[in-house]
Amino acid sequence: MKKAILFDLDGTLWDSSQQCTEAWNDCLRTQTNLIKQITVDDMHGYMGKTIEAIAELMLPELSKDEQLRIIKLCTDNEQIYLQNHKVQLYPNEREILQKLSEEYELGIVSNCQDGYIQIYLEQCGFADLFCDFESAGKTGKSKSENIRLVIERQGIDKCVYVGDTQGDCDAAAEAGIPFIHASYGFGTADNAVGVLTQLSDLVDVLKSTLA
Repeated sequence: MKKAILFDLDGTLWDSSQQCTEAWNDCLRTQTNLIKQITVDDMHGYMGKTIEAIAELMLPELSKDEQLRIIKLCTDNEQIYLQNHKVQLYPNEREILQKLSEEYELGIVSNCQDGYIQIYLEQCGFADLFCDFESAGKTGKSKSENIRLVIERQGIDKCVYVGDTQGDCDAAAEAGIPFIHASYGFGTADNAVGVLTQLSDLVDVLKSTLA
């Protein structure tokens, strides 16, 4: 039986909120006529949502087309910025994922733009531990659809999804798999089969959820 752990990215495998906030604010200052600046707390609220949802939350006073145009500028600037500003990973992340990869297939499914997961994999230094990844920015599909896509693509028989928000929990339910809540991330979630206060807790939680 092929077992797997699929991860959300922001608030689950890394916290790039400071770097993303700096990149977006730089873009708003230099590439738009807006006075608006955002905070790290704002970014925490955006992370995990689709680009369309973030655009509506961040720029409700603008037309949809203008919202998306500006968010596209911000995310393009973000990718350039992240390539030159390393993001801190969670404690002992490589060792934890290395141990897990010995028993499970590891993958990433995120609502981010295409290219963002790739930057994480380039920076983390252990990209070889992941068998697959998918993003809303690449497929245009919902998170639950992308979870199912990876499951089908990799021939996975049993898996869990690990994330930090209710949206992650709902996506796992829609995909028909159990959800484990990374409570150290950016949000809350109901109906999780396990709760992590730190990434290292996952090793023990999986003993009951993917036995």
